[in-house]
Amino acid sequence: MIYLDYQATTPLAPEAREAMLPWLSGPEAMGFANPHSPHRPGRAAAAAVEVAREQVAALLPPGGRVVFTGSATEALNLAIFGSKPSQLAVSAMEHAAVLDTARASGARVTVLEADSEGLVRADVAIPDETDLVAVMQVNNEIGTIQPVGALAERARAIGALFLCDAVQGVGKLQAPEGADLVALSAHKLYGPKGIGALWIRDGVDLAPQIHGGGQEQGLRSGTLSPALCAGFGAAAALSAARMEEDFAHIEALWARARELLAGWELNGSAELRWHGNLNVRRDGLDVARLMSDLRDVAFSAGSACASGSGRPSHVLRAIGLSDRQAKSSIRIGFGRYTEMGEIEDACARINAAAAAQGV
Repeated sequence: MIYLDYQATTPLAPEAREAMLPWLSGPEAMGFANPHSPHRPGRAAAAAVEVAREQVAALLPPGGRVVFTGSATEALNLAIFGSKPSQLAVSAMEHAAVLDTARASGARVTVLEADSEGLVRADVAIPDETDLVAVMQVNNEIGTIQPVGALAERARAIGALFLCDAVQGVGKLQAPEGADLVALSAHKLYGPKGIGALWIRDGVDLAPQIHGGGQEQGLRSGTLSPALCAGFGAAAALSAARMEEDFAHIEALWARARELLAGWELNGSAELRWHGNLNVRRDGLDVARLMSDLRDVAFSAGSACASGSGRPSHVLRAIGLSDRQAKSSIRIGFGRYTEMGEIEDACARINAAAAAQGV
């Protein structure tokens, strides 16, 4: 199997797995202890959590705090509901975790349109009465990198908070500048599933959305998993250490994939994007048939969260594609553990399968 769906999830780094194992041990080593308990095993588990918190925080700007959550979706819910906005502005290309939460918040919602390159321009109109602006750093479907620094300045100028879904960017690119709230997920940067985080700028107050024991600085009640935290922290530290090396590797894979898929149309900007995300289309392509013909190549027709819905991608429609064009698009995602030979083999198979359809 050739795995090319890194936007849906990344492989667990061996270093992250090793960091988790001591906290999954049996009664002899006491690694299972509750990190909120005052006894010695509990304090040891709590110390591991705090080490992980520092490792994750190192990927983010200074002047803020990290609150662990069960996922990036939960972090985004905490940011949106917890800030209690009356007027929200969100980009048309946001993940459903932002779009659906914004609609459920009860606030008035303004949608910030994207251009044909898949970018929300820095001069996009934002209503003056907006309380919270939400724009992602890297789009999960087409990989375009948004001008979040400039948009954060726009938000600050009207007195609004700026929320950035940085799930696809943190650990791969420098942290988004100027944000007040940043959501991230461990399993998108080679860590374990089941844990995310919300970075909160100092001075920003949020209302808790999960009540109970008051864990996680009073914002997110519930017992933390030291194993998941340790894996998240190790993955974050590894991403920081390998950022330049990973970037160079992905640039080489991107260049080769673009060469081999030269006959395909690229969706979104070629330059202002994360090059580990190659979203391309060929008009008339039956994507369901393509995926059935290539069962030993794992790639995607869009967001994993929306797969099976039958609806055209809202992201591809936002950049001006027709429903037919959106449904003839595929997403190829690669990263740290992808080998050049895998890219070459997969692209050759994709081309052959598309040619068999006569497109």
